[in-house]
Amino acid sequence: MMCPMHLLTIEDQVKEIETGQILSILTDYDGALEDIPEWCLKTGNEFIGIFEDDDHYKFFIKKIKES
Repeated sequence: MMCPMHLLTIEDQVKEIETGQILSILTDYDGALEDIPEWCLKTGNEFIGIFEDDDHYKFFIKKIKES
């Protein structure tokens, strides 16, 4: 089951950037590995990729359409 709180935060942040801009998200939540790419598919934004470190993940999302 997805915990939607981080997705609501991402949705708010995506609304603040222009179409074509890239949002980076830093988290240590393991569930984000599935949640964020799935959110991108559902919302029509582009999941660019992820950087994994020992204690956190950094996700990159490109805003494709207006929210």
